[in-house]
Formats: sequence, structure tokens, C-alpha cells
Amino acid sequence: MSILGSIISTIFGHANAAPAPAGTAPAGTHAPGGSTAPAGSGGSTAPAGSGGSTAPAGSGGATAPAGSSAAPKPAAPGAAPAANVDVAAILTKLAASNKEKLDWQKSIVDLMKLLNLDSSLTARKQLATELHYSGNMNDSASMNIWLHKQVMQKLAENGGKVPDSLRA
Repeated sequence: MSILGSIISTIFGHANAAPAPAGTAPAGTHAPGGSTAPAGSGGSTAPAGSGGSTAPAGSGGATAPAGSSAAPKPAAPGAAPAANVDVAAILTKLAASNKEKLDWQKSIVDLMKLLNLDSSLTARKQLATELHYSGNMNDSASMNIWLHKQVMQKLAENGGKVPDSLRA
């Protein structure tokens, strides 16, 4: 799975675990992968991350792992019920229960740490490649700022409610 797909599925997985009614309708329409309870509990790749695996319109479910380029368009119909997923609220709640003080609102490194994902420079360079970063990957400060904005934008494109201040 792509790093972006892992970010999206982890965040949306937390949303599906909390408000069961919001995640029940889309997953129930395409139930072979399992119901919403296992999807939200494991934070797995299947349900919310790419959307392609549960999206009825996503007949190209094979493209689900490539959540960075082609998935946002097919994921939109499948993730439509997830449009109520308040990304900031989920991340704020995760941060409150984390021992470490993480500034996920500004730092891609802290965001990835909060989601228990690899936040190494290598992982961030891989994410930058997925998102078609055209800048100098050796300028990690500029790359990190760009990555954070792009990830927030992708979360919004995939049905997340993301404040404008985090996307701009």
C-alpha cells in the first residue's frame, strides 16, 4: 500500500471505528471484504483508505492501493458518506491521547508519527514521489511543508472534512 493510502486509511479507519452508522452504509453495500466493524478496528487498507475496495463505482478496485493519483476520483462516490469525517477532530483526539506532543497541524513528520507510520526521510521522499513532488527532495524543510499541504488536500479530496487553514 502507498504511504498516502496508509495515511488516509488510518485516519478514516478511526472515523469508522467511532461513529458506526456513518461507516455502515457504504461498506454494507459491498460486503464481501467484511463489515464495517473489522474495517474500522484494524485501520486496515481495505475500507476507507483508498475507497476503491468498498466503492461500488470502483470497478477498478485494483487501483485502490495507488490512492495518490487515480483513486481520488473513484473514491469520491464511495467516500461520499465519509464526507462527514472530521479529520481535524480525529487527529486532535489522537494527539490528546498521545504521550508525545505532536504538532500534526504543521508537521508532516508529527502527523505520520501520530498515525504510527514511518516518518523517516526515506518514507517522506517516497510520499513525495507518490504525490509528484517536483522540488528538491534534499531540501527536506520545503518538501515537508509541501507534503503536509498535499496530504491535507488529498484527505479533503477523499471525503475528509479538512479546515481550509490546513490545506492552504
